[in-house]
Amino acid sequence: MQKKLIAIVGAGPGVSAGVARRFGAEGFAVVLLARSAEALDERVSELRAAGIEAHSLVADVTDPESLRRAFATLESEYGTPDVLHYNAGAITVGTPLEVAADDVSHDFAVNVLGALECAQLVAPAMRERGSGTLLFTGGMLGVNPVASRVSAAIGKAGLRNLVFTLADELAGTGVTVGTVTIGGVVKAGTFFDPDAIAGSFWDLHTGAATGEVQFVES
Repeated sequence: MQKKLIAIVGAGPGVSAGVARRFGAEGFAVVLLARSAEALDERVSELRAAGIEAHSLVADVTDPESLRRAFATLESEYGTPDVLHYNAGAITVGTPLEVAADDVSHDFAVNVLGALECAQLVAPAMRERGSGTLLFTGGMLGVNPVASRVSAAIGKAGLRNLVFTLADELAGTGVTVGTVTIGGVVKAGTFFDPDAIAGSFWDLHTGAATGEVQFVES
């Protein structure tokens, strides 16, 4: 029996690594996508050392053609993902009157447009199949914006709205859409431990949680 497959875009050592470990432990094969082949090799080695089937593909979320090539390779070599986790993010520090418009535009491309492109690349096949999960890493700046982080606030608000509109469009198709809105700095051994956060993503996938999980300290 073929393993289920999760594709993680914006793979790094934090949230996405926790998600890869959790889904891998649940029997998923993992395909990591990011810009740096060297960093991907390190992540793949860590997962394989834990007994998880893992592969990598180089892709730049700000380049739609790069994403299309990567997902075409993913499809041909590993199959249609059962789960997509979009974790790519960018932040330029600065207030609305300080930050450069070009920087905000770049960050928006990473935070929102890359997520939209990835969803468009995988959701149609999921809808046709009648099953699949689209997961997105959100942030509380999208709910409670702060002036000094205006670029990330705009991006995370845009991503949050993308999630809800995708969920609206895909309602009743068998495709699950969800986001974990993280309200703190992700660090192992703290409340915001990547493995703890990964549990919320797993809950969204399994239906134990729906829509949005706000991962915040009470």
